[in-house]
Amino acid sequence: MDEEYDVIVLGTGLKECILSGLLSVDGLKVLHMDRNDYYGGESSSLNLIQLWKRFRGSDKPPTHLGPSRDYNVDMIPKFMMANGTLVRVLIHTDVTKYLSFKAVDGSYVYNKGKVHKVPATDMEALKSPLMGLFEKRRARKFFIYVQDYVENDPKTHDGLDLTRVTTRDLIKKYGLDDNTVDFIGHALALHRDDYYLDEPALDTVKRMKLYAESLARFQGGSPYIYPLYGLGELPQAFARLSAVYGGTYMLNKPECKVEFDEEGKACGVTSEGETARCKKVVCDPSYLPSRVRKVGKVARAIAFMSHPIPNTNDSPSVQVILPQKQLGRKSDMYLFCCSYTHNVAPKGKFIAFVSTEAETDHPDLELKPGIDLLGPVDELFFDTYDRFEPVNEPSLDNCFISASYDATTHFESTVTDVLSMYRRITGKDVDLSVDLSAASAAEE
Repeated sequence: MDEEYDVIVLGTGLKECILSGLLSVDGLKVLHMDRNDYYGGESSSLNLIQLWKRFRGSDKPPTHLGPSRDYNVDMIPKFMMANGTLVRVLIHTDVTKYLSFKAVDGSYVYNKGKVHKVPATDMEALKSPLMGLFEKRRARKFFIYVQDYVENDPKTHDGLDLTRVTTRDLIKKYGLDDNTVDFIGHALALHRDDYYLDEPALDTVKRMKLYAESLARFQGGSPYIYPLYGLGELPQAFARLSAVYGGTYMLNKPECKVEFDEEGKACGVTSEGETARCKKVVCDPSYLPSRVRKVGKVARAIAFMSHPIPNTNDSPSVQVILPQKQLGRKSDMYLFCCSYTHNVAPKGKFIAFVSTEAETDHPDLELKPGIDLLGPVDELFFDTYDRFEPVNEPSLDNCFISASYDATTHFESTVTDVLSMYRRITGKDVDLSVDLSAASAAEE
């Protein structure tokens, strides 16, 4: 271990693994360490026995759930947008050759007490029970505008400069009511709060286009894809990739203490009495607790069921977004369901997650609106975890710390953090102009 590296990465969470892969592909010498004896850190994937140990303190899960080894329960479950940034990053690093993806069956939104399919195109808008007859026509016109919009072709802009016009004003032009705006903003554009309404509309239009393009990609019922055997495959795929480029992975390294020189810059990491020297350290918040601050808390429930989520067309995998306004909350709630079709549970079993940014100290009460949509549940767990953000200045201490994972059940916010960290570490952007067909191997 007594060598010099360009970068030492601490923790094998998803963000750290993606960065380690990107930096290795760039030709940097990377050492990747984790205090745990398993990959994934906070975003690890557990079998049934591991899950019972962690939440119930027993290693005897009930037999009616089936064999422990047939389960891969992701602790931070998130779907990927088929044409989204994460898929582009995966293709850029060529890690897709170690993974198989499958389309997710359904994308739904909660509105006025019911679950509805998210309409993503002008034709779907006309069929959607979310809107009355006249509102459907208005929504259809708006969807057509978004579908036809091309950023560098002013003829498609209808005289509007979307870098200046706010989303609120663009929506007003089409006369859409608050109910329609709610599902467009939260379930299509995937905004997490309503601040976007007073921001330039270009971002929302791009997000809506990404959703529609991703939906068209696999001709499935949703714009999302998910790896077979769950997200636990991703960190391991990146570990393999890193090894191909000469990176070194070490699990089960206790303590992992970051060392600083007299100028206060990170210069190495010590574990078990040996120090590896480096120019930069990348890590999750748990490795440098004095350089992060708590910014929130995620409340989540994990449910085991013997049926799909009701009112989702019997979809074996699905996301349901419950916009904050529908619940009288400050933040959205997310439902994630996956099953045997993605090889994360035995046949006939379904795993559902309900998650949200905690606004009280009672996760069971807070998550009730989401849990009520699940129908009968075989087993239910509640859990909360704190969210941290870095407060250090990387240009002064050479430490690049990721933010904790948020409550969303899709990857858009996670990968934004990764790309901005990459920019700070290397001074350049990741090239995301890739051939998207490279990730379609397992679409069938």
